[in-house]
Amino acid sequence: MLGETGPVVFDVARIGHGLPFAVSLPALREALAEVGSAAIVQAPPGTGKTTLVPPLVAELVAAWGPNGMPSSGAATPGAGGAAGGSGPAGRRTGRVVVTQPRRIAVRAAAARLAQLDGSGVGERVGFTVRGERRMSRATVVEFCTPGVLLRRLLADPELPGVAAVVLDEVHERGLETDLLVGMLAQVRQLREDLRLVAMSATLDAPRFAALLGDGEPVPIVDCPAALHPLQVLWRPPPDGRFDARGVTRGFLDHASSVTREALRAHPEADALVFLPGAWEVGRVAATLRAALPAPSDGDRAGGDPVAGIEVLELHGRLPPREQDRVVRGRRPGEPRRVVVSTAVAESSLTVPGVRLVVDAGLSREPRRDAARGMSGLVTVAASRDAATQRAGRAARLGPGTVVRCYDEQTYARMPAHVTPQIAAADLTEAALLLACWGTPGGVGLPLPDPPPAAALADAHAVLRGLEALEADGRASAAGRELAALPVDPRLGRALLAGSRAVGARRAAEVVAALADDHRPEGADLPGLLVRLRSGHAPGHATWQSQRRRLETLATGQHSEAPAGSGSPEVTGAAGGRSAHRTAAPMGHRSADEVAGLVVALAFPDRIARLDGGVYLLAGGTRAALPPASALRGSEWIAVADVGRSDAAAASGTGALIRLAAPLTEQDALAAGSALHTKVASATWRDGRVTARRVEALGAIELAATPIKPTPELGRAAVTRALRTEGLSLLSWSEAAEGLRRRLAFLRHHLREPWPDVRDDALLAELEVWLGPELARLAEGTRAERLDLHEALRRLLPWADGSAGRLDDLAPARLPVPSGRTAAITYPTVDRADERPVVAVKLQECFGLADTPRLADGRVPVLFHLLSPAGRPLAVTDDLASFWSGPYQQVRAEMRGRYPKHPWPVDPWTAPATARTTRRVGR
Repeated sequence: MLGETGPVVFDVARIGHGLPFAVSLPALREALAEVGSAAIVQAPPGTGKTTLVPPLVAELVAAWGPNGMPSSGAATPGAGGAAGGSGPAGRRTGRVVVTQPRRIAVRAAAARLAQLDGSGVGERVGFTVRGERRMSRATVVEFCTPGVLLRRLLADPELPGVAAVVLDEVHERGLETDLLVGMLAQVRQLREDLRLVAMSATLDAPRFAALLGDGEPVPIVDCPAALHPLQVLWRPPPDGRFDARGVTRGFLDHASSVTREALRAHPEADALVFLPGAWEVGRVAATLRAALPAPSDGDRAGGDPVAGIEVLELHGRLPPREQDRVVRGRRPGEPRRVVVSTAVAESSLTVPGVRLVVDAGLSREPRRDAARGMSGLVTVAASRDAATQRAGRAARLGPGTVVRCYDEQTYARMPAHVTPQIAAADLTEAALLLACWGTPGGVGLPLPDPPPAAALADAHAVLRGLEALEADGRASAAGRELAALPVDPRLGRALLAGSRAVGARRAAEVVAALADDHRPEGADLPGLLVRLRSGHAPGHATWQSQRRRLETLATGQHSEAPAGSGSPEVTGAAGGRSAHRTAAPMGHRSADEVAGLVVALAFPDRIARLDGGVYLLAGGTRAALPPASALRGSEWIAVADVGRSDAAAASGTGALIRLAAPLTEQDALAAGSALHTKVASATWRDGRVTARRVEALGAIELAATPIKPTPELGRAAVTRALRTEGLSLLSWSEAAEGLRRRLAFLRHHLREPWPDVRDDALLAELEVWLGPELARLAEGTRAERLDLHEALRRLLPWADGSAGRLDDLAPARLPVPSGRTAAITYPTVDRADERPVVAVKLQECFGLADTPRLADGRVPVLFHLLSPAGRPLAVTDDLASFWSGPYQQVRAEMRGRYPKHPWPVDPWTAPATARTTRRVGR
């Protein structure tokens, strides 16, 4: 059947009834009329863009003809369109794929569109998320997470069976969505028929329009906000929101109290409470359930307005059935609801019926600690954009209220926009995906922001440790296998290699726990696993689902090692050996050590050994266990999660272990084999070189034996020490220091050809001027025995003969009228612009009228004229003026104090002398 613009796939007019975005549909239809066109949609949350854009795009895909007009033979749902058949002029038909950043939003969006369409989920509207797929041959619109689409692109960049892609919530700047923007921009150059839409609530629209365009920006379609009046209330806590361990319990109690107060003040409203993470959601929800009174007959007759309110939680760790119950909204006759949620309800999905929002102003975001090589989820202040979107949830249906658990000054200090994940998060998985795509490091890919160089280098180092990269930076066979798994590459390695060592089920149990944001008391991973297996830990249902999915992945690729069998080797991701040392037989491992081995396979750089009461990680970080941890005293542990902490438990390391398991030394060496080294090393300390042969696991020293340093080791040790600690390690004689100052003086005033002898310059040219001395130091000669004066002379400009003028331009000593020579003190190297100084007794300069000048007459010498006792009488660089004036005052003051020394009235003609008057007369 054909409508006015093509085959009727969805009744867009009926679906869009009452939705604000319906007014923007004509503009979007025009922007996407051409096959292969692209557009940016910018619309606030709640306007209906997620509901309306996919069916409109499906309608345009089905129309096929030029400019989107219908043509005979156009594909219709269920007639091959979903499977990727051919339309007119050889154009391919296919489904519309829509990405949502979270699984809960994928399920909710699919359910909403299917409901409005009058079909069931899995029919014309379906979805695919990790571990669950509801699709059929009739499916026209498929919702999925960005990760699902990324792996399809890696498997086949042409995306067969897909006619259009809609990227939703691009403003959240998720790492996978950013990668999709770049990859799909390239795919459009291969697939001229592929339509592409990027949608956002708040977005730098012109920049994204340029990224998706082929030489010129794609159209931008706006939608006006449809907010009703919004009341903003500020309720800051009395004692702040954070302490050394994160969000305080006191602040969570404050958020609960503010919520109860707001519910009483708005007796008809459903409420939505925003908190940063699942743990905080659970605690506040439990507090509210305990504090809100149960319903009674009196309440139903108009008593306590908060009695009988249902408290629901909403976060990614909930089972799908509980998530669905929240997002479907409150049905007639059901009690009022307060939904305590993480940021999933911020913009990705709509919780119906909300007229009251309580916002903690916090967000849980991935962060990378470059100094310690750590990464994880960190609680930070939310952005002002996020605060605006959260508040807007209260004013979708009518006048609403937002209560902010912070003050206006705190709001003003919040960042304006969310930090893009690519700028702050660990990039290991992203780096692997880019390598598999053929653009290592993102070079040549039109990404919204480039990956930071330091984070990218760290990610490549991790991937090399997993044997996932080739020498040229492209993905190895093992890397492609890891990239195909819907888990982080480190967890993928643990799953596959761990399955061979301990069995698929055991490996899957541990990896499922690592994949979630668990932070048990005492950082005790084995204890957490016991509680998860028994069903007594939060997130048990999610963990069970994850475990089953991961076990299927592992057994689908590799057979499970039977319990108690032989001595399976810990192997790399692609099945080849990555460790020459075999792991212990399964029957010899405790359940705790099984967990430790799997964690070590995932994070070999976090294998740790007890060292002075804290743990030294193979990556070089020191970290402490929490007080009273069941793991305390374990010599070896495998650390799954570690983060910065100012708590006393960090024992001065600044890092606190949050999740770990005990490990045997044999398993540590097997899992960390890529870090296991036996090398000779030398150090230069206290003026001499010593050497050792060291066996180490990364930064963990296992054994060391003293050895005689080789010349190469010794030379490298000396060079490294000098470049690290500076030239002060050398022994500078008075002659060497004097020559260096003279050269610095000439360099400053005459420039070329005189050498730069500042520290940085000398360190950069060590082999040029100090080569023979480096060799002697490497052989064991002590530093004080070296002649640095001769070493510096190698830097003199001998080639053009300028070296021969050194004593003329910057002499070491200056002749004075008494017949003696006085030492010239040149300024230090870092103050080469200052004057050279001659300190000499005043009587030795009688008759000297012209002040000597150095550096080809450019710089006058500064005279310090001394008393017979060597004390300064005058400082001058103009002797003629001194003799004509100030000298007479000096004479008057000094002749009585030093009567045995000459103080003539006429210094011009008096003989210069270093002697007393009596000796001069002789």
